[in-house]
Amino acid sequence: MFPKREDLTICFAHAAYQMKATFDALNTGIRNFEVRERADLDRRIGEADVVLASGMWHNGLILNGPRLRFIQSISSGTDQYDKAILAARGIRLASAAGVNARAVAEHAIGLILALARRLPEARDNQARSHWRGMIGDLSGREDELGGKTLAIIGLGRIGGRLARLAKAFDMTVIGFRRDPSLGTGDADAVHALTALKDQLPKADFVALTCPLTPETAHVINADTLGVMRKSVYLINAARGGCVDEAALIVALNDGRIAGAALDCTDPEPPAADSPLWTLPNVFLTPHTGGETTRYEANVIEILMENLDRLWRGETVLRNQIV
Repeated sequence: MFPKREDLTICFAHAAYQMKATFDALNTGIRNFEVRERADLDRRIGEADVVLASGMWHNGLILNGPRLRFIQSISSGTDQYDKAILAARGIRLASAAGVNARAVAEHAIGLILALARRLPEARDNQARSHWRGMIGDLSGREDELGGKTLAIIGLGRIGGRLARLAKAFDMTVIGFRRDPSLGTGDADAVHALTALKDQLPKADFVALTCPLTPETAHVINADTLGVMRKSVYLINAARGGCVDEAALIVALNDGRIAGAALDCTDPEPPAADSPLWTLPNVFLTPHTGGETTRYEANVIEILMENLDRLWRGETVLRNQIV
C-alpha cells in the first residue's frame, strides 16, 4: 500500500541539484529531507518512502530501506537500478526521460557547431594570445553544416529533437532506432542498428543520443569506427559506455576519424592519465548536456504527477520502468 500524503516522507539525494528547495517552493506540506553525500543516504534511507536519486544510488539501499515504495530517478538513465529486485520487493521506479530532451539536443547541436566552426581551437588560441591568420589549406578551415550528413544513433526524444535542429541547418539526417517501424520523425531515413556498418560511411557527423542498453553498449567500437570517413566527427551525448574508448583513442591518434566531442565518458571523469584530456582533436564537456536552470523544476513536475497517480491507485506511471 502506498503511503497517504500525510504519512509520506521524500528523500532528495543529489550532490548538487536544488531539488528540495524547488519542491519546498510548491508548499505541498509533504515531509522531506535532503542528503548531499552517499554516506548520509546510507544512514537515512530507512526514513524514506520515496527517493529521488541518480548517481548516488546503489542497490544496497533496497534492503536497507524497509519503507521504500517509489524511486523517481533524477536522470533519464536507469541502468544503475536492479529492476528485478525492485519488482520483487514491490518498489516502483520511474525515470526522468524527456526531462532534458530539449537541453541535450541543443547541447549536441552546439557540439556539432563547435567542431565544424573550430571553436575549441579558437578558445585555445585566445588563451595564448594568438590571432590565427587566413588559411589556404581547405582542410584547416572552418566548415558549414549545410549539405552535410548527420547520423543519429537513438531517435527517441533527444535524437528526434536533434534531427529537427539539424534539418534547420540544411543537413541530411540518417536515424537509427531499435524499432524503425516507429517512424522517421524529422530524419530523412531511419534504420535498425544492424545497418550501422552499411550507413555510417555516408556520415560527416555521428551523434549518440541513445540509452545505454546491452544493444548499445560499445555500439561505437573498432568495427564501426573502421567504416567511418576519416573526416567524420563523433558526438557522444548519451552514455560513456556506448563508446569503446580504447578503440576511439586509437582512431583519434591514428587520424582514422577527424575528432570527437564527448559530453560523457567511461569512467567519469576520465582517468588523470587518459589521452582524452590532451588529444587536440577531442572536445570534452563534463556531462552537462542536460543541465539547465529548469532541470529541477522539470524533474519535480514528473515526481508530482507520479505521486498523484500512486495516490489514485493507478498502475501506470509516467516514464515507468518498474
